[in-house]
Amino acid sequence: MKKIIIAIDGYSACGKSTTAKKVAAALNYRYIDSGAMYRAVTLYFLDQFVELTNPKAVEDALKNIEIDFRFNEKKGRSDTYLNGLNVEDEIRTMRVSQIVSQVSALPAVRRAMVAQQQRMGKQRGIVMDGRDIGTAVFPDAEVKVFMTADITIRAYRRQQELLEKGEMFDLDEIIENLKSRDYIDTHRSESPLVQAPDAYFLDTSFLTIDEQVEYVLQLATSKIIEKNKTTITTC
Repeated sequence: MKKIIIAIDGYSACGKSTTAKKVAAALNYRYIDSGAMYRAVTLYFLDQFVELTNPKAVEDALKNIEIDFRFNEKKGRSDTYLNGLNVEDEIRTMRVSQIVSQVSALPAVRRAMVAQQQRMGKQRGIVMDGRDIGTAVFPDAEVKVFMTADITIRAYRRQQELLEKGEMFDLDEIIENLKSRDYIDTHRSESPLVQAPDAYFLDTSFLTIDEQVEYVLQLATSKIIEKNKTTITTC
């Protein structure tokens, strides 16, 4: 059976990653968290004191970065590894969140990550979420979804995620962080966050994760049936 690529783009804290993971599991597809890749780069830059305004320092640092995903059987999730070390929890901290959009806006960083992501998707059968998956990474993806949600709801969701990790931040502080990230993501020169013309728009403000997953699965199932029916017809 022929497999497809599912691209889920949108703003932070809309439920993209959780939805993408569950869709991938339901279809037995590979899940790739592009946001985690940019967060891993950000963590490396922070730890190595890489100056973002120094193009050569950025290029040199990128040569020393290897990112991959490994399934964590104990926690039932795919963890992010940076140069062989599990950094899944570290990359989700506010420390990283505060500058990840600045790092991901750097052309050199985007080119390096997009190249890695495209290599990962060569065999298709993947679900990837991020900011430019349906526009820059996989413009030929069979299913594209663009997610958004009310910013206060997004901030509350992010606050709950941080509390679960033992980090406490005021809701207003998180809202300002999200606003800043939104602006950077939508105004960067390299692959800005924008809805692809053929992407389905999904406002998740008042949807449960299960409802989001069901919506994407319906789109994917329809496309998979259509793709395989076309294959049979042309054979």
